[in-house]
Amino acid sequence: MLAAGKKPLGWKLAFGGPAALERLRINAPLVGFLMADAVVASGSTISFTGWNKPAAEPELTVYLGKDLAAGADRKTTMSAIAGLGAAIELADVDHPSDDVEGTLARNIYQRHIILSGCNLTYAGGNLAGLNARVFRNGAEMVNTSDFEALTGELITNLSHVADLLAQFGETLRAGQIIIAGSITPPIWVAPGEPIGFHLEPLQPISIYFAAAP
Repeated sequence: MLAAGKKPLGWKLAFGGPAALERLRINAPLVGFLMADAVVASGSTISFTGWNKPAAEPELTVYLGKDLAAGADRKTTMSAIAGLGAAIELADVDHPSDDVEGTLARNIYQRHIILSGCNLTYAGGNLAGLNARVFRNGAEMVNTSDFEALTGELITNLSHVADLLAQFGETLRAGQIIIAGSITPPIWVAPGEPIGFHLEPLQPISIYFAAAP
């Protein structure tokens, strides 16, 4: 992709919660990549014609203000976080997740991402004062301030990404983002549905799915 001229955006985490780690027999979240052309604007309409099992996942976005090398301590890891934001990741679950190698080969189902932008109030990965509300067809389906139950602990996971990338000659870089894993179970979406995510007090974001032809 890079050789073809595509631009990297950052990284993504998945399956970091205790139940997922046990089910997949892994000891840390899976890590995939994000490309800049995956980003779509909030309020856009997406067609998933040809997709197998489309899902929407509300997530926290970590915005890096500094490079983060492998082996960094917790204080250094936190200092690399310029701020936080909201994301809705769109995925096409076209392979059994129990096959970890196959899931990674498909970049953990990544298709698109909607971003709210970086809020500097939450530099250092500070989650205090944030609350997540998720809406489907205009009805609230989630209201929570527990962002780590299904993802694992944010700072620990960020350190894991830095350590893992180093094994492949990569480094977490200032300006990159990491989406930290879905704070809800996957939302299996249908044609014609809108999904909204309000990470209060940040700006809400949404995505619409085209009606069936």
